[in-house]
Amino acid sequence: MSLNANSNRALALSTAAFTVCFAVWTIFSIIGIQIKQQLDLTETQFGLLVGMPILTGSLVRIVLGVATDRLGGRAVYTLTMLAAAVATFLLSWATTYPQMLLAALGVGLAGGSFAVGVAYVSRFFDGTRQGTALGIFGVGNVGAAVTKFAAPFVMVALGWQATAQIWAGVLALTALAFWALSKDDPVTAARRGTRAPLRSLRAEFAPLKNLRVWRFSAYYVFSFGAFVALALWLPHYLIGVYGFDVKTAGMVGAAYSIPASIFRAYGGVLSDRIGARTVLYATFAVSLGATAILALSPGLSVAAFLAVIFVLGFVMSLGKAAVYKHIPTYYPQNVGAVGGLVGMIGGLGGFVLPLLFGWLKDQTGSWSSCFVVLFLLAAGCLAWMHASIRQTRIAAQAA
Repeated sequence: MSLNANSNRALALSTAAFTVCFAVWTIFSIIGIQIKQQLDLTETQFGLLVGMPILTGSLVRIVLGVATDRLGGRAVYTLTMLAAAVATFLLSWATTYPQMLLAALGVGLAGGSFAVGVAYVSRFFDGTRQGTALGIFGVGNVGAAVTKFAAPFVMVALGWQATAQIWAGVLALTALAFWALSKDDPVTAARRGTRAPLRSLRAEFAPLKNLRVWRFSAYYVFSFGAFVALALWLPHYLIGVYGFDVKTAGMVGAAYSIPASIFRAYGGVLSDRIGARTVLYATFAVSLGATAILALSPGLSVAAFLAVIFVLGFVMSLGKAAVYKHIPTYYPQNVGAVGGLVGMIGGLGGFVLPLLFGWLKDQTGSWSSCFVVLFLLAAGCLAWMHASIRQTRIAAQAA
């Protein structure tokens, strides 16, 4: 089989697997609503439950990214999916809030698969196509839409426990199919052929001392973390503000997640063509306008609200791809560690923001307070990026 065929196979399998992983990772956005009613949870408790898988999926990304660099994505991806499937199945047997929080930590392993996929896929493509390839891989975010569209119907018909069991079964089957159909990436295959020694852990983590890596992480907090937060929070928001039922809210949430995920591939293409920096400038500028409208106009009609939120989701999808276009360009030998850290910090944003949204709603009574947070976050990212680029240009002129 040719390298191009191997590359396309790796990309297709990784994207399909990540879609299923993301569907499992965001399952609490739907079943959490029924759990909230069953346990009579506060908004803050609900935000913590919804965000708990995001916490685990974020914290493990750097570990899984480095493991992928050292052991290969095929094995790490498969084991990660199987572990998450077991945790999701066990969730269905939880009966108390602490038990559900504990199970949610295990469910979150599904989110760590992103770091594995980035490190695995990037090794099959050269620099001219990595942005596009990683953008296509990131389309797996559409798994959130799969959950929002399908899970409400399954949950209403069978209950949240059966929904968790079905999602767990699909993930386990996906893991087995991935192992059976995938191949080792070229770097791992060559290392095994020559039995070359692994790099030291110090070398793996060395780039993390660079401030640029942490700046990329901040960008990802907004472009990815805020996307995850909105994907989780939107059904609850629509029920609370506009009186939607859970099925309708889930379908609207799915409709938001689908384009916001699919256009990530377009963001990768744009990043290859016009540069990731230009794409990020556009992302933050448009996001400032969108979040300002949502924060300052709480009385928007349903149609106006959905129009603005869809624009916000679209530019976030472009920004996610642009951030990850930077990583193999600047750190080709450390994609796992750097990509893992950036994904971890961005994912932590997806954990903290729903919790913050719930706390602000409890404290202020205002549903629009969540968009004030997102406006400030976008403004901070834009200011930091512009200041850094300006400083770099001044230094280059002085040299």
